[in-house]
Amino acid sequence: MFIVNTREYKMSLEQTACDDLKAFERRLTEVIGCLQPATMRWRILLTVVSVCTAIAAYHWLMDPLTPVVSLTQSLWNHPFFAFTSTFLGLLLFLVLLFMMGVHRKVVAPSIITARTRSVLNDFNMSCDDTGKLILKPRPANT
Repeated sequence: MFIVNTREYKMSLEQTACDDLKAFERRLTEVIGCLQPATMRWRILLTVVSVCTAIAAYHWLMDPLTPVVSLTQSLWNHPFFAFTSTFLGLLLFLVLLFMMGVHRKVVAPSIITARTRSVLNDFNMSCDDTGKLILKPRPANT
């Protein structure tokens, strides 16, 4: 007959649960950590493209000759704006980036942490922005 020591069995279950939580935390921090460099690159790219487009548009609009001369002459006077407003320019590139969903890649880590927090809330836990688990105190039984 097989006899089980309940105290040892309970300790074994608690140790297994603790090991599972540690493995989950390691994997979550790894996933979020891997997304951070790509997120930073996309943020830098979007910022540079947006700033270049805004500066070019500002200079083109503030030029007193713009309303007086024809559109082609105005674009000839402002080659930087002409470049940013052409088919291959930064303006279209910015629109294409957003159509491809780059803005979702920029916020991917925050989406993952928000969804993970939502799931962990059922288990009375949460996580920080880096993926480290936060154990909440057990609610008082009333």
